[in-house]
Amino acid sequence: MYTEKVMDHFKNPRNMGEIPDADGVGTVGNPVCGDLMTIYIKVKDNRLIDIKFKTFGCGSAIATSSMITELAKGKTLEEAMKITRGDVADSLGGLPPVKMHCSNLAADALHAAIEDYYKRRGEEVKK
Repeated sequence: MYTEKVMDHFKNPRNMGEIPDADGVGTVGNPVCGDLMTIYIKVKDNRLIDIKFKTFGCGSAIATSSMITELAKGKTLEEAMKITRGDVADSLGGLPPVKMHCSNLAADALHAAIEDYYKRRGEEVKK
């Protein structure tokens, strides 16, 4: 049902934790399944130099949270805003259709963290 990559990111999540002095924080949830994700970002020179997550949810939610941090770390804010829900699922080798909403949460949480970063700086979101 799950790819080897999904299981690896679930069992050995990357970048799990919190950034206490984060430059941006994005929290999203899905009331239907109960998954809740928070992404924390640290930005320097318009680039994501650190990114961490905290997720309450199923294995797919944890795996997609882990994967989004891997995809986004080191990218510019504009590049990170272009990471799509499909990119997350594809990078994991696919997700069962019933779990695709998890990849939506991961991308949405990243975008919310970047939007929060811009809001804190009083800037418009650059897409």
